[in-house]
Amino acid sequence: MIAVQNYKSSVRNKRQLWQKVQWGVLLTLMVLIYGSHAPLISVTKVNGLVPFNASSCVILIESAKLLISLITLVLTDGAAALRAPPSLLLVAPYAIPAVLYALNNNLVVHMQAYMDPSSFQVLSNLKIASTALLYSLCLSKTLRKGQWVALGLLMCAGVCQSYTSLDTEGGEADGSSLYITVWGLLLVFVYCSVSGLAAVYTEKILKSQKLPLSLQNLYLYVFGVVINGMLLLPALATESSFLDGFSSAVWAIVIGQTANGLLMSVVLKHGSGITRLFVISCSMLVNALLSWAFLGLQLSLFFLLPVSLVGLAAYLYYR
Repeated sequence: MIAVQNYKSSVRNKRQLWQKVQWGVLLTLMVLIYGSHAPLISVTKVNGLVPFNASSCVILIESAKLLISLITLVLTDGAAALRAPPSLLLVAPYAIPAVLYALNNNLVVHMQAYMDPSSFQVLSNLKIASTALLYSLCLSKTLRKGQWVALGLLMCAGVCQSYTSLDTEGGEADGSSLYITVWGLLLVFVYCSVSGLAAVYTEKILKSQKLPLSLQNLYLYVFGVVINGMLLLPALATESSFLDGFSSAVWAIVIGQTANGLLMSVVLKHGSGITRLFVISCSMLVNALLSWAFLGLQLSLFFLLPVSLVGLAAYLYYR
């Protein structure tokens, strides 16, 4: 009897270890993809401008995620779920995240008229606070005081990391001065609130419906393709080609963001939106290191502060 119990305990420990390894690999891969996104965009620039249509890039990413979700569903014997048309009440909730993400993608563009990029970079870290508050309220999750402190440290780490890239020299003539209008502050509030709501709502529907993740992804990305396709049509009217300006670096962005979107759904289904915040914060550090290694960004000892804050935040939250 004791031998049987020891065997079961050994099997359980090995399973738990294997799950931790899987999560470690998944989160590390996500951090690397997130962190490489901005440097890759910098590599694609020609004379300081992005040469490709961002809407084309987004629709390719959404289409790739949709196709992979469909293939995964078929290969995992989930194709039976497609034989009967799903009910509207089942599918309709998946349109909301697509609308929210599309709204934020457009907000990012319009916000630039009311603030400088550096101010946006710093203030966008407020989405950590908005996501945490909505996570606690909408999902009825009770966070310990130490976890709230950890999230506060995580937000401070984001601000510190953003501060290292601020260009406070120069004047308004060259567009490098720091400024933000009242409309800019309002849009930042809306942007951070929508960002948090999109993440929390997506987590809620993924966990509340007992469906295969590949099928849920299929519903999500169908709406993503439709909504982003509608936004792409006006841009195509003024563009000479759907793939104008695409290079190997742009295709790397498409592949990376496709993988990241699918991996993020795994995190939201089996983990939490808070884990997503830690991934994003860690990716900022990877972003800085890659920019230092390949783009000549100058790092100072101040860089160690956000690194330390992220590490301390992770310790306090997950201990």
